[in-house]
Order: sequence, then C-alpha cells, then structure tokens
Amino acid sequence: MLADRRETRRAWLRAGLTVLLLLIVAGAYVAWDRGFREEPPPAWVFESPEMRFKYGSIGAEHDAGIPYWIFYVLPRVFPEKFRQDGQTVPGGYAALGVSWEQGQELPAGFTKKTIGFPRVANNCAACHTTSYRKSADSNPVFVVGGPGHTLNIENFFRLLIDCAADPRFEPDILMAEINRVTKLDLIDKLLYRFLIIPITKKRLLEREAQFAWIYRTDFPEWGRGRDDSMNLTKYFMIRAPMDDTFGPGDIPAIWNLAKYHAERGQLPNYAGDSHDVRSVIIDSALGVLGAPPADKADFLKQVQWLQDYLSSLPPPVYPFPVDAGRAAAGKAVFDAQCARCHASERTGTRIPLDEVGTDRARLDTWNKGAAIKANQVVTAMGIPRKGLVEEDLNGYKIPFLDGIWLRAPYLHNGSVPTLRDLLEPAAARPKIFWSGYDVYDPQRVGFITDGDEARRVGTHFDTAAKGGGNQGHEFGSSLSAGDKEALLEYLKTL
Repeated sequence: MLADRRETRRAWLRAGLTVLLLLIVAGAYVAWDRGFREEPPPAWVFESPEMRFKYGSIGAEHDAGIPYWIFYVLPRVFPEKFRQDGQTVPGGYAALGVSWEQGQELPAGFTKKTIGFPRVANNCAACHTTSYRKSADSNPVFVVGGPGHTLNIENFFRLLIDCAADPRFEPDILMAEINRVTKLDLIDKLLYRFLIIPITKKRLLEREAQFAWIYRTDFPEWGRGRDDSMNLTKYFMIRAPMDDTFGPGDIPAIWNLAKYHAERGQLPNYAGDSHDVRSVIIDSALGVLGAPPADKADFLKQVQWLQDYLSSLPPPVYPFPVDAGRAAAGKAVFDAQCARCHASERTGTRIPLDEVGTDRARLDTWNKGAAIKANQVVTAMGIPRKGLVEEDLNGYKIPFLDGIWLRAPYLHNGSVPTLRDLLEPAAARPKIFWSGYDVYDPQRVGFITDGDEARRVGTHFDTAAKGGGNQGHEFGSSLSAGDKEALLEYLKTL
C-alpha cells in the first residue's frame, strides 16, 4: 500500500514536472517569437511620399529603438528632465522642439514599428522637418526636407541617458506607470519587467561614454537647430577618443538634392567632406541606426528611395506677398554682387576659409585620418559608397540658395539670425539672440529671435561662445539700404 502511494506521488511529480517543462518551453517560445517577429508598418505610412519620409522606418528600431511603452512614460516618470536652457519645460517631448502634427501619435521623424514588441526610433525627418508660423496665433506649417531649426537634438540625447542613470529607471516604478496607461498581457508584462526594462537601461547607459563631450561644462549648448555632426561621427562610428574640438553646424536643408553634381566638384555637407549625395544619406542613416543595418538589402533599398525622393523634392515657395518690381531690381543686385559665388560654377564647391572668413571650429572637428577610418568602417559593413573625402579640408562649401528664405539662422553654424543681419558687417550683427522660435519675420527674412516668447521657447545663442562666431561673409554689407532691401525681396523668390 505504501509502495503504491509512493509510486502515485512519483507519477504526479513526473506529470507536474512535464507540465511545468511544457509551460516553460511554451513561454520561452512565445517570448522568443515576440522578441523577433517583425510586423509591417501600417498602410497609412505609405499614403504619400511625404508621409513615408516623416513616419516610415529606416530600420533603426532594431538596435537604436526605445520600447514604445518606456518611451511613452518617460515624461510621466521624469518630467524634470525635459529641459531647455537649464529650465524644466512642460509638454513632454514637445519641449524638445520636435515637429508634431495634430492628430499624430508621434512627432515627425519618430517611427513606431513592432519587432516582437512596439519600438520607437528615428528617421531623417526628425532633423529635416521645418515648422514656421505666419503669426503667433496661427497654426504651424510643416515643410519636409527643411532644417529642423526648432529641434534640440542634444537635449534628446541627454534626456535618454539621464533617465536611464536615474534610480527610478527600474521595473517597479516604470511598470506601475505603464500599467496606468495600458493593459499588457501576462507575457508582455514579464518581458518588460525582466528583460525589456533592464536591457533598455543597460543599452542607454552604454551610450554615456560616447556622449561624454555633450556634458562638458567648458562647451556651450548646441542649442535648437544645431548638431555637432562630425564629432558624432568620430565618437560613434570610429570610436575615437574625445578631444577638445567643438563645431556644431546648423541643421541643413535637404530638398532638391539633384542640384549636386559631384563631377563638377559640387559636394554636400558644409565643408564638402563627402563625395556625393548617396554617401551622405548612407552615413546619416547609419548614424540614426547607431549600428550596422540588421537587413543590409532593405537598408540600401531605403537609401535609394530617400535619394530619389529628396533629389526631386522642390524647395518651398515663400508664403508671403512679394513686391515683383522690387524683386526684379533685387535680381540685378544679385547678379552683380552674389551670382559669382551663388549662381556659377563655384556654387556647391569649397571656398577657402581665408576667403570667406567664417568660424573655423567645424573644420577643426574633422581630418583626413578620421575620414579614412570612417570609410574603413562602412566598407567593412559591405555597404558600397564613394564615401568621405580623405583629405584635410580648407574651407566651407558655397551653398545653393534654393529655399533660402526658410533656412534661417544663417552661416554654417547658425550664428546670424536673419538674411537682413547677414547683409551687415559682422560687428553690426546681433551678438546675442534666441534661436528655435518658429514665428516668421518677413521683413528681416528669418525668424523672430527676441521678445518674451522667443526667449521662453528659444535657445540663448551667444556668438562669443566656442564655435558660435558670426564673423566673415561680409559680401554685400556695403550695399546701399535700397539695394539691400531689393536683394532681400529677390532672395525670397528663390
């Protein structure tokens, strides 16, 4: 009898262990499936090329993506970390100056894709969508391909790292907040608590060393509308040790890219540091991915689509009235004073720094050795491109002026607020202003950069700070007042 009971217990134990094993296997399979299953984007993303540019994935969700529900609750758990000029700003991600259209779940340039679980990442539109308002009480107009002059990308980088470094970035606190806004099923709850939150924290903290230079107190803020792009390449792509260079550039417009003809020496980027448009798109996209592409063929397909779309994307039309007679007079001034650089075989080519006289800090952030190493890294990924120019650069590219009215502030480092200011000698240009406010100033041709709202929303820009010099490019500063006004009227039409 006793032996029978023991055998029955053993049978129940074996059955229980078998069921437990089956549950573990089933749970592991579900977790594995959810961890790797990739779902296609929603159909509305492909309703138009513009929507695809703004909200379509380029594959960054695989390695650079933030789990959607963590992304969602960060403003609720860490509201004090959403800052501008050292002050906490209400509004969550809107405080970072993103272009956020009414009715959209995420800002332009933020993508949502399910790879096992929903993840948020970026695409090119995050930096290359411009917003402007005709008046303080009007709705914003969003222009794709334009410079994201309101975006504070440095604060976004810091935000993610600072949140991850906070003791509150832990499963109990984050899950409590997630449970307040959504109902995850049991498997997703377990995944978030034991895998997704700890792994996200680890990955974000791994970025801290690479981003060390943006925490340096001896460097000024990049501010809205700028990024230190070549240092980003140095520290992320080639893992170079941190140095003392600092050269933020104004985020550029990327419409009408077909205007660049590499065979004529018309090179993209501010210093003409890349051989062609395709190379710039590839390198920029790799920067967004933060790692080699998970699917190289799909990545190159996305690159080709971006190149085709941006090559034919027209610049925006000036939205205010233009005095046709004055603009015609301004064209004559332009032809006499500006065309030899901005409408000639020199356009798009490099002008020596000694000739243009602008701030040299961005040039100092890059060199031939860095270009060689960066090209080696991309080549090792098996991605074909002409790549970065392997030489020490001596000046900045002479820009094309298409859509120049919407590309304020001016010069490569965004140190001159308006076109009207650019026609003044450097000594007479504003030394302090606030960048990143989106109400347009048609008289000065640029954005309003002072006043209560501009100071509240914008970034304090000091031209005496490192990398912010507003000297140089004094061409046209000796024109008469009438000629300057006529020239500005013509520039509005480009």
